[in-house]
Amino acid sequence: MLDSDDAAADVTAMTEDERAEAIRINSQLKELLARRLPEPGDYSTGIDGLTLLRREASSHSGRCYEKPLAAFIIQGSKHSFFGAHEYVYAERQCLVAGIGMPASYQTLPATSEVPFLSIFFYLDMALLNDLSHSIPNGGRTAAGECEAVAIADTPPQLLDGLLRLVRLLDTPEHIPVLAPTIMRELHYYLLVGPYGNLLRQLNTQGLQGTAVANVMDWLHENLPNPIGIDDIARRSGVSAATLHRYFKRLTGLSPMQYVKQLRLCEAQRLMLAEHERAADAARSVGYESVPQFNRDYKRLFGAPPHMDVKQRRDNKEK
Repeated sequence: MLDSDDAAADVTAMTEDERAEAIRINSQLKELLARRLPEPGDYSTGIDGLTLLRREASSHSGRCYEKPLAAFIIQGSKHSFFGAHEYVYAERQCLVAGIGMPASYQTLPATSEVPFLSIFFYLDMALLNDLSHSIPNGGRTAAGECEAVAIADTPPQLLDGLLRLVRLLDTPEHIPVLAPTIMRELHYYLLVGPYGNLLRQLNTQGLQGTAVANVMDWLHENLPNPIGIDDIARRSGVSAATLHRYFKRLTGLSPMQYVKQLRLCEAQRLMLAEHERAADAARSVGYESVPQFNRDYKRLFGAPPHMDVKQRRDNKEK
């Protein structure tokens, strides 16, 4: 099991002044989110990629495919799996996932009086790459084994940027001009903060994590087609054995396990968002056998496709 202590063990701790400032800003965020999010749910915003969450159930869980993101817990705690790796993080901590992965999560006990409150935004990988060239010595990327996910206490600079973003939602006319500037600032602080080495490892040519990161978009585009380990390795520019080692290190899954979960998550999305029938969704993601799809789906999500989709729709309507 990986938790915040394991993931951020080599990160320099904040000073007492920085910690006090983080607590102060986080308290303001709690008040803003509690007012802005009157009911449990996922709240999309007028700022591209920014989502606010409130949970009140004693245990709320879900499974999906997540793109690279930065997720900040403002109140409560969360238990997540990214790939096959397990993470627990809590109030005033941030989880950064540098590559897209199948993910599942469970928010730990929350109530209407003390709800789980969180903010996340999807990472702009082109912006991270551009900013990394502006940092002296590229932020001194460390060589060696690379992680795909990092957890650390959220520095006050990041919390301050989040606070300004949430406040900006009250003046939507200013969002087109100011939001991109604040988002650029947040990406910069991610790069120079405790998550920076991970992000640079996954976006710097010649480092091991880049071989996996570079193939993700190709896998998404080719899900309907036959995909083998040699195809992925050739696309990544490394040997099949090296690719297998990189995938296991980053995601806890072999390349083909990753592809299977990716297909099943996309099929679930097609059934929920596009209202495709299970058989059509199966074929859309590359399954030739619908019975095999049904077996794999139940193994991953815990119920056959039609039952799982119905339950998720019913839960969303409550």
